[in-house]
Amino acid sequence: MKRILTYGTYDLLHYGHIRLLKRAKALGDYLIVAISTEHFNEIKGKKAYHNYETRKEMLEAVRYVDLVIPENDWDQKRDDVINYHVDTVVMGSDWDGHEKFENLRDICEVVYLDRTEGVSTTKIKEELHLSEDNLYSGK
Repeated sequence: MKRILTYGTYDLLHYGHIRLLKRAKALGDYLIVAISTEHFNEIKGKKAYHNYETRKEMLEAVRYVDLVIPENDWDQKRDDVINYHVDTVVMGSDWDGHEKFENLRDICEVVYLDRTEGVSTTKIKEELHLSEDNLYSGK
């Protein structure tokens, strides 16, 4: 069985996330998704709309996902690969060449998948904010 692992916050689950998960699962037999905890998001300077448990529940409902685990810090990746017998770590192309993933190449394959153009959590948050402004200003 070929095990695949990916990391992310997966806040405001959208088509780009689903597409990444589908393509990651297609690379193997078992997909593990590590999602950032609130504490780790604080370290990264991020804030998720949904808490960890809600994001975990949403991802567990996605048919491509076999297991959801917490991502607590930057340094757990090597242990995750070893402990979960991971063959391939998959990330979005925005992480291409990043040392946090490149330094795993001695113990597993690392694959970067193109992001889905036109959709991101940041973009959704920005557009919703603009929509709220327009709504409240009467536009």
